[in-house]
Amino acid sequence: AGRPMVTVNCAPLPENLIESELFGHEKGSFTGATAMKPGLFEVADQSTLFIDEIGELPLPLQPKLLRVLEDGSLRRIGSAKERRVNVRIVAATNRDVQQEVADGNFREDLYYRINVMSLDLPPLRDRGSDIELLIRHFLGSDHEIDDVAMQALAGNHWPGNIRQLIN
Repeated sequence: AGRPMVTVNCAPLPENLIESELFGHEKGSFTGATAMKPGLFEVADQSTLFIDEIGELPLPLQPKLLRVLEDGSLRRIGSAKERRVNVRIVAATNRDVQQEVADGNFREDLYYRINVMSLDLPPLRDRGSDIELLIRHFLGSDHEIDDVAMQALAGNHWPGNIRQLIN
């Protein structure tokens, strides 16, 4: 609890970069690997790793993630040395992972490993009473919020959810 949460977003990263980000690499293990780099699992050891858009994780990397979750072991790219970590995982996705499993795009065993507790968060447009709370949170308590502006914001459809509200 006293350690920072480490985050990674799988959506914008190409497959080879996701692997390096999560598991790390050794110097010289591939072109451009000019120094050893620990992966985010190592950085988050004894803490929490938030994997945003886990539904975007390429199928070939899923067994490696499953292995870390099952026994806490991993290898950096280009290393023969086994490393051990103790990491709590929190994952999020906008995909229907059960459908991804059915379509063969997401491993069923990984799905059941990460789906210990599931939270289904409705879109912002279905949570109108949260809008004022979120605005106050993002602006800070020292900002005055005009009632007319608040009503206009509360009436928005918010197709971009909270990211749109923040912007």
